[in-house]
Amino acid sequence: MTKQPVSGSDKIHPEGAQCIGACDPAEQIEVIVMLRRKDEAGFKQLMARVDAGDAPAQAVSRADFDKRYTASDEDVAKVKAFAAQYGLTVVRAETETRSVVLKGTIEQFQKAFDVKLERFQHHNVGEYRGRTGPVSVPDDMHDAVTAVLGLDSKPQARPHFRFRPPFKPARGMTPASFTPVDLARLYDFPDGDGAGQCIAIIELGGGYRASDLSAYFSKLGVKAPQVVAVGVDNAKNAPTGNPNGPDGEVTLDIEIAGAIAPGARIAVYFAPNSDAGFVDAVNRALHDSTNKPSVISISWGGPESNWSAQSMSAFNDVLQSAAALGVTVCAASGDSGSSDGVGDGADHVDFPASSPYVLGCGGTSLAASAQGIAKEVVWNDGDQGGSGGGGVSGAFALPVWQKGLSVTRNGRTAALAKRGVPDVAGDASPQTGYEVLIDGEDTVVGGTSAVAPLWAALIARINALNASPAGFVNPKLYKAKASFRDITEGNNGSFSAAAGWDACTGMGSPDGAKIAAALAPAKS
Repeated sequence: MTKQPVSGSDKIHPEGAQCIGACDPAEQIEVIVMLRRKDEAGFKQLMARVDAGDAPAQAVSRADFDKRYTASDEDVAKVKAFAAQYGLTVVRAETETRSVVLKGTIEQFQKAFDVKLERFQHHNVGEYRGRTGPVSVPDDMHDAVTAVLGLDSKPQARPHFRFRPPFKPARGMTPASFTPVDLARLYDFPDGDGAGQCIAIIELGGGYRASDLSAYFSKLGVKAPQVVAVGVDNAKNAPTGNPNGPDGEVTLDIEIAGAIAPGARIAVYFAPNSDAGFVDAVNRALHDSTNKPSVISISWGGPESNWSAQSMSAFNDVLQSAAALGVTVCAASGDSGSSDGVGDGADHVDFPASSPYVLGCGGTSLAASAQGIAKEVVWNDGDQGGSGGGGVSGAFALPVWQKGLSVTRNGRTAALAKRGVPDVAGDASPQTGYEVLIDGEDTVVGGTSAVAPLWAALIARINALNASPAGFVNPKLYKAKASFRDITEGNNGSFSAAAGWDACTGMGSPDGAKIAAALAPAKS
């Protein structure tokens, strides 16, 4: 049987990764095979309307989506036959998420996909299972398969939160802290509690304790939201008891979204930290017929350069589905400034925030008084304190709604040539951060991971007020420049703030009432 490589499946290892030996051939793993859509041409036409802002918030109903834009039964059957041939078990086969999950031994998968799986070690990510060579599939299913994820287990993303450091900030604001309720007031969020909505929160590790949540909401005087944990790919809510680890991210996300939209249900999707887990978590949230989220908040990501082409493409494909189905996706743009922490001297942006189908959320530092916001600048607390991620994508073309914008890099202004990140911003400096309760301890945190749930909660309030989803908001927001507090001071390293959109804070921080007006459904 002849095989062909899956496009973009050449594997990239982080610089400095070393092979430390073979994998146990008998070890059992799960792998996700992603499939094409039945009507790919029709979907491209639909997305052209969505990109241009010509489609309603929910461009296609779920019923129509399931009829036309899911995987075909024939393609699923091909993968099942392939699995049987190599002795692999089919754990799950779904046309709506266009995914087939296979289980088997390392040895079986090496034979099935013509890859070599080995153990690697890297100083930043620890030990992981990696592979050499592209993933190959038989000729008869090559056209059907868009990605094969999970053969390797390299941690794909990091959480974008930072605790307030004990040292004095290098520059800028006097330390202060705010509750999420304070920030909703300062940013003039419309009244409401998000009742009837569901906010999905994606987590790639750690967990929350119910005792933290009830103590926190009771202290704020806010009714506790309903929080449900959803396990994806054998992961679950598993608090480590270490607030400095992923527990900090999970708890922060829930507390910020829940304090601002306590009437919404908060569904927390726990998945393994790998490209397979990350993509599957968002895909499953999107097609969750029980919780039906109208907005998804993602506080994790990694530099575009760390993603293989097939993983990024498979993820972006799921994010396109979100845009078509009217689900808003908010993602943190990163906490390591214009380098995104890569360390090669070049500029990098964080994915998934750099996807054109995501509302990329950048960071500011905020000073406020009883009267309101006194000053707001780009978040940049220096190398130790962190700064907001942003810049120009190396992977995605310039979206229609960013045409005509310019970017100021190292003092020079030029036309924006590819997707610019972020789109919007909000308070993110740990020096002017959020009061939260994590693993029993009151603490102050910041990071763009606080901005994603802040915006997600604003969208949930707006969706509840309108009794309909805001959906893919980017085209509308870029037409509503007056709905933002424009940030014109500061830089995130290479990029500087400027009037209008910039690659540090996007269009700025929200004027919530005006954002709500901009996202109101068109009168029929």
